[in-house]
Amino acid sequence: MKSVKIWVIFILLFSPLYAVDKQKLLDCYEIFDQKKAELEAEAEKILEQREALESLKNTYMTLIKKKEAKLKAKEKEINATLAKIENDKQKIQNLIAENKKILQEIKQAKMDKVTQSFAKMRPKNAASVLSNMKDKDALDILEKLPPKIVAKIFAKMDPIKAAKLTEMMQKVDTNESTGSP
Repeated sequence: MKSVKIWVIFILLFSPLYAVDKQKLLDCYEIFDQKKAELEAEAEKILEQREALESLKNTYMTLIKKKEAKLKAKEKEINATLAKIENDKQKIQNLIAENKKILQEIKQAKMDKVTQSFAKMRPKNAASVLSNMKDKDALDILEKLPPKIVAKIFAKMDPIKAAKLTEMMQKVDTNESTGSP
């Protein structure tokens, strides 16, 4: 009986503490449940925001890929146009060079005809005509004539003019042998 008494005393002494602890424990569970619900709601918001962010990221990535594809297409188009321009430029340069060559051949043929005409003229008449021409033009003709004909023309020409043309011919010969213009 003694043990029953101790037991009863124990229950009487600790039962109010147990009730208070039980109430506190219930209050803690309620707080934990509330916090748990708040955290779950917050986690749900974060998840929704993450999904929205991922969707936005995918949309932007798709847009960027489309823009890059358009940019590459434009770049390819520009490169093709540049290649065509370079090709046309090269064709034009070739035509210009060909036209210069033809023009030079025409000038040469014309000069050859003029030179042949002077070669067939009498030295006195050739000297008279060359004396009235510009020195450079007369020199061009004289350089193409054989030396014997040039000598006959100089013999019939004014000595001062003949000396000047002879001097110019020597300068041309000197420049050609040294390679300077």
